[in-house]
Order: sequence, then C-alpha cells, then structure tokens
Amino acid sequence: MSELTIGSLADEAGVNVETIRYYQRRGLMPEPDKPAQGYRRYDATTVKRVRFIKRAQALGFTLEEIGGLLKLDEAHACAETRELASHKLQTIETKLADLVAMRKALTALLCQCDAGAMKGNCPIIHALGSD
Repeated sequence: MSELTIGSLADEAGVNVETIRYYQRRGLMPEPDKPAQGYRRYDATTVKRVRFIKRAQALGFTLEEIGGLLKLDEAHACAETRELASHKLQTIETKLADLVAMRKALTALLCQCDAGAMKGNCPIIHALGSD
C-alpha cells in the first residue's frame, strides 16, 4: 500500500471521509499539505491510526482520552496508559452495576403490571411519580 487519498484512506480504515476530517479538526490526525495541484496524500501508517481511534472509541474512550493515549504512545508511557485503561474499566464496571440495578427495577415494575397489582392505575406510572 503506497500513499492514499482521503477517500482511499477512509475506505481502508472502514470510516467515511467526514470522520477523517473530523479527527483532523480534533487534532487526532495531522492534515498533510495539499500540493498546488492534486490531492492530499496519506501514508499507509495513517490507516493504523484511524483504526486505533475507532477501536479505542469502541472500548468507551472519548476522543479527548484517545488524544491522550496517542500522546502516551509517542512517549512510550505504558504505565500511564495502563492507568487510563484501568480507570476506564472501573467506569464501565460502575455503569454495568447501574444498568443491572435499572434492569432489576424495571423487571419488578413489569411483573407488577403483568400481575395487575393496581386495578385502574398503572404501577409503572405510579412508581415513577411517587416519592
């Protein structure tokens, strides 16, 4: 793979062109100089950078956090990177616990609704409106 246009870069990385431009505006990717005539050219390593960004997003990292990860990579700061990943994991664990509690509460409300516990009043509406 040699130099790529923005369209071929987007295709190779599995994103659209606007995603590439957005990452450039956010400072996650450099924008190559545009020749007097022609298109900006990206080298093959840029595909890896876009894929890194997308994979990090899939793991729950924000674009700001991803920018930090990219800087840590350049500094070869594995310990700091591990700390960020550990913090992200704790955040996910907390969110999962909250989701489990929400599922349990909604399941109980649905059971009350199915049982017809409150004739004429919706138990879900009643529970959401009560103190």
